Amino acid sequence: MPADDLHFRTIAELAAAFRTGKTSPVAVTAAALDRLHRLQPTLNAYITVLDNEALATARRAEDELRGGNDRGPLHGVPFSLKDLFATRGVRTTCGSNVLADWVPDADATVVGRLRAAGAVLLGKANMHEFAYGPTNAVSAFGPVRNPWDPGRITGGSSGGSGAGLAAGIEHGSLGSDTGGSVRMPAAYCGIVGLKPTYGRVSRAGVAPLSWAMDHVGPMARSVGDVALIMGVIAGHDPRDPTSSRRPVPPFGPSPSPTEDRPLTGVRLGIPCEHFWEGAEPEVLASVRRATETLADLGATLVEATLPHIGLSQAAGSIIIGAEAHSYHEAWLRTRPQDYQAPTRCRLEAAGLTLAIDYVRAQRVRALLCREAEQAFTDVDLLVTPTMPCVAPSFAEADAREHIRYTIPFNLLGLPALSLPCGFGADGMPVGLQIAGRPFDEATVIRVGHAYEQATEWHRRRPEVGADLTS
Repeated sequence: MPADDLHFRTIAELAAAFRTGKTSPVAVTAAALDRLHRLQPTLNAYITVLDNEALATARRAEDELRGGNDRGPLHGVPFSLKDLFATRGVRTTCGSNVLADWVPDADATVVGRLRAAGAVLLGKANMHEFAYGPTNAVSAFGPVRNPWDPGRITGGSSGGSGAGLAAGIEHGSLGSDTGGSVRMPAAYCGIVGLKPTYGRVSRAGVAPLSWAMDHVGPMARSVGDVALIMGVIAGHDPRDPTSSRRPVPPFGPSPSPTEDRPLTGVRLGIPCEHFWEGAEPEVLASVRRATETLADLGATLVEATLPHIGLSQAAGSIIIGAEAHSYHEAWLRTRPQDYQAPTRCRLEAAGLTLAIDYVRAQRVRALLCREAEQAFTDVDLLVTPTMPCVAPSFAEADAREHIRYTIPFNLLGLPALSLPCGFGADGMPVGLQIAGRPFDEATVIRVGHAYEQATEWHRRRPEVGADLTS
């Protein structure tokens, strides 16, 4: 199999190639590590690289598959992890000097599940310090740069994962999403990211930003691959008190009612408020065309109303800030110099939040949950832009409202998917966001997959590193 095919094959395609002997976990892992090291000076997507460990895991996976011990579709597939997932025996920094030397003695639950599925860990991906920021420009290990244009941000805080996937290094990754930190890099880097329902995926062993709004989610280059990862990481975990006991359904795309109109019977809500305000014209145009494609696939477009959804950014930011300061309070007293200045300033400012403001924010959250429940009596899903703009330059990044369209679904705890739906005039990706009812990731994935199969946006590749393959 040619090198370029190795780098940009989906997880499903690699799984099939491993089992037919067209390639092997060792060949794919070696190619991934080679590409990682060649692109690292440009992208800075990784904090820690596990060359020897990755190759040893790949050899073990290869031997197991040859011996008939098949652990499933992730067996032998190269992955990265955002560097806030605890990894046994491997440093976990959270992008900060505060934890630069922390080596956990146990894996996060989701890391253990990936290992049990036979995934190959290439290393720990760079991230915005302690996940408290939307740009991935603030890290003790330097900023992550976008493969589509290294002068632009990847979005945060799971930006290292977004860059690595878009550049054809790893084939899957795990990120965390508190205000949009899986979906934002997915949109800015032209990949796929899913924020599951609150409680669907364990957060045990994951460094928190906000206990009330943190989610763990999969990132990949196709909707089908995201579904495969969800099938491994989802499910109850007694280590996480917020973990749901609800049964985990199959996440793979379900059979279509008709081959040419696979979304017949699906009602897609187009919100009247908030999500179309402040967006760049090229983003609006791409998302409008995407909704037309979804209608062509059989979906019914329905006007949806969420009267107070515009309050979500203010309410969510208050909750995140208060809870983040609570987690960091002791370090802020004893080790303030070990934080990057922008992070320290944000955390110190969040410490001024009044209890009454936190309570009011939670009341707004309850109101928005009631309104969303009402909206979902008339629709099956909501469709919006993921971001109001394409990835800005580093100089422009701080002026953007990055989480405007993503944070509502953190506050609501609803599943939300971002996938590519076009490109701006400057060649940067645009993301489409699809959100569903609680614990209905299966429908979100089904609709995202149908759109992906009907379009070619997910097949485009950035030019960075194009000379590294043949």
